[in-house]
Amino acid sequence: MKRIIFLLFTLYFLVPVTAQETNNNKSKLVVGIVVDQMRYDYLTRFWDRYGNGGFKKMINGGYNFRNNHFNYMPTYTGPGHASVFTGTSPMNHGIIGNNWYNKFEGKMVYCVEDSSTTSVGTSSSAGQMSPHRLNATTVADENRLHTEFRGKTIGVALKDRASILPAGHTANAAYWFNGGKEGHWITSSYYTKELPQWVKNFNKSGKADFYLKDWNTLYPITTYSESGVDLNNFEGGFTGKKTASFPYNLAELKDENGGFDILKAVPYGNDLTLDFALAAIEGEELGKDEDTDFLTLSFSSTDYVGHNFGVNSKELEDTYLRLDKTLEKLLDYLDQNIGKGSYTIFLTADHGGVDVPAYLESVNAPGGYFNSRSFEQTVEEFVEKEFGRADLIENISNNQVFFNYEALEKAQIAAEELELKLAHEILQLKQIDKVFTRTQMQQGSFTKGLAADIQNGFNQKRSGDVIYVLDPAVISYSKTGSTHGTGFSYDTHVPLIFYGNGIAHGSTVKRSEIIDIAPTVAALLGISFPNSSTGQPLYIMLDQELAE
Repeated sequence: MKRIIFLLFTLYFLVPVTAQETNNNKSKLVVGIVVDQMRYDYLTRFWDRYGNGGFKKMINGGYNFRNNHFNYMPTYTGPGHASVFTGTSPMNHGIIGNNWYNKFEGKMVYCVEDSSTTSVGTSSSAGQMSPHRLNATTVADENRLHTEFRGKTIGVALKDRASILPAGHTANAAYWFNGGKEGHWITSSYYTKELPQWVKNFNKSGKADFYLKDWNTLYPITTYSESGVDLNNFEGGFTGKKTASFPYNLAELKDENGGFDILKAVPYGNDLTLDFALAAIEGEELGKDEDTDFLTLSFSSTDYVGHNFGVNSKELEDTYLRLDKTLEKLLDYLDQNIGKGSYTIFLTADHGGVDVPAYLESVNAPGGYFNSRSFEQTVEEFVEKEFGRADLIENISNNQVFFNYEALEKAQIAAEELELKLAHEILQLKQIDKVFTRTQMQQGSFTKGLAADIQNGFNQKRSGDVIYVLDPAVISYSKTGSTHGTGFSYDTHVPLIFYGNGIAHGSTVKRSEIIDIAPTVAALLGISFPNSSTGQPLYIMLDQELAE
């Protein structure tokens, strides 16, 4: 009897643990894809026009989280990429914006700029970048640590921040595209002293030149029924072309639009990104041994197109139909070169985007434009009138007001008094939805709604003293094109799809959050969570896979 009980105990408790911990079927390669400015509804809006090998293949063969959200604001590219891969919000990882006012340096700083580094692959300063402002490890960092640095990490994106922040501190390399007159992929001395030969070969291949061609719709424009009319008043377009309408001759337009930088703002930038990513897989031999490698891959052109042409444009619809083909090419390559069942992919976004407010106004929907300069003047005038000093406000940026604490001390004015009176005054202004103070962020504990989002995005050392939120669909931006940055659903609701090794097939409308991605990947690989992770593994998917 004792022997039977012992055997049952062994089967019940030890076998599942052993099977899980040995992880004999672990992925050889994890590909973390971030589609810049992709709203969730781009999956459903364009679904009927997608082929079977891209988005549909991932959803039909993987797991689709249909109610996935950012749990913080501001929703920008830098914080978005950092949060996806660290498993936590700006409260902890410290990337509170693409740029922010640094109170300790007394100036605006860029999230990945690093003057202590030198550029590699260009004589310009475009390579003086590193992840030194990121306060947390990424899941790719943890994989490097877990494998004693045998597992590689390579970051690839058109944008420097979209390549550097996901790859983390210990990456073998991160590469980004330097346009202008060069059209080359570059990196930083943080990673290496010289470009690898495969990167040099790619830069000499003429790939960037190849994409300086006409951009016309992939299919007849008359079939593009999921977007507005091609010629309208809500799009920016390119310098040198009178109308923002198809077709676009990129070779003719490039000189007036940043040279090779024009490729970033058209769907061919995504194709160029994939070309380079596949070259990276081959050049670095990713997925070729038993130690899991990471490729962090961001498609940035979707963001540039959204900013320029807007959420409802023909240009955006065409960009996503083309991206679907690009994803199909990636999946086919991985099947053939890494092997079916040997890799894992997740796809998400760094933020969404708002409908062009001018368009919303034209159809009698709420929306509008906020005059930031007028707001700053109003704030400064109020503070000077109320407190008799003109030096109490040090900076206003990213919907935050920063106080001059030296001036407050000299004037013997309590910061709490200033923040309370200023917050009350700001709340009275038109187009202001909510206002919060540093005291509320540090002493309160918000669990839901915009207040919780703001608190999750509030970093005690780096954030300001008064934070204000504009009305829904009210932006401080040009009257053409879309932008982002809020905690409203159009900015927070983004795709999350898992596909490949270790992934069950299914979907759920149960809420998931962007900070859940990194711990989920870590659980799949059996490695440590990123050191500041606050997200939870997505057990609804993981448990289903174990059950199957």
